[in-house]
Amino acid sequence: MNEVIVKIETQEEFSRFLMLHGFDVEDLDNDVYRITRDEELPVFVKINDKTIYFEVDLGNVHDFGPASLHFKLLDLNTEILPVSFGINNANPEDPRLVLVESRESGSLNDHEILCVFDSLELAVDKAEALFTAQTNET
Repeated sequence: MNEVIVKIETQEEFSRFLMLHGFDVEDLDNDVYRITRDEELPVFVKINDKTIYFEVDLGNVHDFGPASLHFKLLDLNTEILPVSFGINNANPEDPRLVLVESRESGSLNDHEILCVFDSLELAVDKAEALFTAQTNET
């Protein structure tokens, strides 16, 4: 007998879905959440009417060394898709190197959301490896 696969589709509120999958979710107000899992860096999530924005703060841009490292980070963007490195310049006195991703919120599925968090974790690992290699070079 051939194997029969049955697809089950359910709906769940965003923060409850994440908690059911082992994430800690902290509501920071203004539709911003701090989401953590295990020992990973926190992911800040901003939810508006149509889009969910994901951001991981890696630290102050100036703490990451010379411009050659910044070029390597931008070059690494092609390897870490769908997430990417960016600069959060909301506070010009403290520009932050961040990992970012966004999704339309209209028809999200469980696989898609979990993949974003997995992609962010893999990107953090690649960034840490690059920072370690850069530190060893100097």
